[in-house]
Amino acid sequence: QVQLVESGGGLVQAGGSLRLSCAASGSILSFNLMGWYRQAPGKQRELVASIDKSGRPNYADSVKGRFTISRDNAKNTIYLQMNNLEPEDTAVYYCAAIQIIGSYWGQGTQVTVSS
Repeated sequence: QVQLVESGGGLVQAGGSLRLSCAASGSILSFNLMGWYRQAPGKQRELVASIDKSGRPNYADSVKGRFTISRDNAKNTIYLQMNNLEPEDTAVYYCAAIQIIGSYWGQGTQVTVSS
């Protein structure tokens, strides 16, 4: 059982930046993918960004050029640097650790972007 703990959310004005962190209780190399998802009120949870074991990132079109996902295997932590934030980025952001047999999720961290 792996526990994921997100941090770094908060309230920011449009155009501002935030950096989310997700610390895992075990080795993140155990997982095929690590990722960030988000869920806005009344909407389905959606993939924001993912990163594989070799560090290759994948981004949703809506965040390309603004968000950067990274990982520190030694610290068992992944990050999401979010720049030029928009009100549409307001959501609860969840960290996910993905294996073929299933996934683990964090409790989420709120990001609110004011216009």
